[in-house]
Amino acid sequence: MNKRILLINGFKRTKILAASLIKKGYKVTAINNNKEHCKLLSEIDKLSVFHGDGSRPFVLEDANAYNADIAIALSEYDEDNLVICELCKKKFNVRKTVSTITDPKKMDFFHRMGIDSVVCTITTIANIIEQHAFLDEITTSISSGEYENLKTTQISISHNEPCVNKKLRELNLPESSIIGCILRANKAMVPRGEMRILAGDILVLITLDEHETAAIKELTGR
Repeated sequence: MNKRILLINGFKRTKILAASLIKKGYKVTAINNNKEHCKLLSEIDKLSVFHGDGSRPFVLEDANAYNADIAIALSEYDEDNLVICELCKKKFNVRKTVSTITDPKKMDFFHRMGIDSVVCTITTIANIIEQHAFLDEITTSISSGEYENLKTTQISISHNEPCVNKKLRELNLPESSIIGCILRANKAMVPRGEMRILAGDILVLITLDEHETAAIKELTGR
């Protein structure tokens, strides 16, 4: 059964996210307090749209929040997002709540309040910049004109992958293959030998063409 996702408040992010999630097969419902925005959102094929303030319980009830698997609060106001996620979690028993925030200092507080995932735009952008800077540096140092068949691949690690809970030094990667970066909880981490791979990590694999298949098999078993 396809997961049901509730997108609450916000417009631009909701529009992009809704189209992407529907394309991947999710059943998506959007709540928006602006009638014109609702009209525009309703043009997205297969998107259910409800007009109203997503921080109000009766609006969430009208949007059938009880049946949502994931609720994502996309308001530009951090306080509204906290209220929305609290309502979804405690009143409507939504299994997973996600909140966007504008102030990175609030991330720990949101987690302590029970929000499952907190996404800070500023922190995310900073980490993307850090990640690309790191990859540029390591790619330059590895290739330097010697390897023309160097590949960089991002691999999402799920709970059942054989590499989960292994230390990086315990991996049996082929020659000329390294984990160049680990993306974890919206942070880019420089790998160390004692660092363990966790479910939910995204590994940035840097390898030569001829070793890519073997390296991916070592990490995923596939």
